[in-house]
Amino acid sequence: MSDSISELAVTYNQAWANHDPDAIVALHTEDAVFHLHDVMEPWVGREAIRAAIAGQFADSPDLGFEPVRVYLGDDHFVAEYVMTGTRDGKSFACDGTDVFTVSDGLVARKDSYVDWVTYQQQTGVDVAAARESA
Repeated sequence: MSDSISELAVTYNQAWANHDPDAIVALHTEDAVFHLHDVMEPWVGREAIRAAIAGQFADSPDLGFEPVRVYLGDDHFVAEYVMTGTRDGKSFACDGTDVFTVSDGLVARKDSYVDWVTYQQQTGVDVAAARESA
């Protein structure tokens, strides 16, 4: 495992903490895939990923990710976290895990798995209905 995977993980986390969609997508390959499982079909390419991320920050302006564990490999990393924030005036905190595939020092694929049941219980947002209406 190279130090660049570790550096990418730290830089990526900081870009999310800064709520900076441009900095986040700059860390993705041009044809990257971001799949927020059980919510939407995958977003493909920097432009689509940037729009999705900006939408997440608009829905939850205080969106945050409290790190739990990070696993580093030669061409990937896995991050466990607690996702926190407020949506429509309701606070939430739920577990999540992101699996990143890295190519040439950039994120080529990000698969996010979030505890949507807890999210729905805390916010009242039915993610299945949101997925169907999108």
